[in-house]
Amino acid sequence: MKNGFTRTFKQSVAMLSLIFILVLAACGNNATGGNASEGGSSSEAGGGTLAAIKERDKLIAGVKYDTKLFGLQDPATGNVEGFDIDIAKALAKKILGDETKIELREVTSKTRIPLLQSGEIDIIIATMTITDERKQQVDFSDVYFEAGQSLLVKVDSPITGLESLNKDTKVLAVKGSTSAQNIREKAPDAQVLEFENYQDAFTALRAGQGDALTTDNAILLGMQQQDPNYHLVGGNFTDEPYGMAIKKGETEFVNVVNELLSEMKESGEYDRLYEQWMGVKPE
Repeated sequence: MKNGFTRTFKQSVAMLSLIFILVLAACGNNATGGNASEGGSSSEAGGGTLAAIKERDKLIAGVKYDTKLFGLQDPATGNVEGFDIDIAKALAKKILGDETKIELREVTSKTRIPLLQSGEIDIIIATMTITDERKQQVDFSDVYFEAGQSLLVKVDSPITGLESLNKDTKVLAVKGSTSAQNIREKAPDAQVLEFENYQDAFTALRAGQGDALTTDNAILLGMQQQDPNYHLVGGNFTDEPYGMAIKKGETEFVNVVNELLSEMKESGEYDRLYEQWMGVKPE
């Protein structure tokens, strides 16, 4: 009796052990399968920036709030208006069928790339010059605006161009801009003072904190419109092609943006917006 019981007990333990092993194996397979499935769903749901825009039903564009003609906030209404803003609205309409499905977030020359890389914005449309250095950090659309760096001074200033800048000259620029780098190369003797944004720099110029302000001519023209006591001098001394910036590797999104630019130029919409904001037709 004892031997029979022992034998039965051992068989039962073996059977339970086998069942336990099979259950563990099944759980392991289900867990692995579940993770793979979730990973695939996440990838499909994510699908890059373009898919995220469609899923949230809203485009988040990083734009300037301080740059007349391109992106300037009206302090009375809070609305942001300009050439870049209208391009952003056109992009929202192309992707989502409605130009109002857009959120505009303020960026500066210093903050725009970090905000894009952190995913807080989908695209930068903010007077951003295409450079080889920046191409290491972001992907660019085709050129959507051709600008050139120049100087803004008081109408009675003795400064007539780069050749007038010397060790006693204070030139104002914006942090993180190509203009600040260029002016140091083109006028190495000049003192360069950098500000957070264009309005701060222009306010400083008008307050007598500097002798000249340098950035792209199109931006300076907006300042000249604000205060006719200032004007551009010396012509352009660089080429500044603007592009819209997108996270690296987002080829599908870049293609959509380039399609938009082609469509706008073919339809005449680009020329209309350019003339509306710049006062002249594009060359």
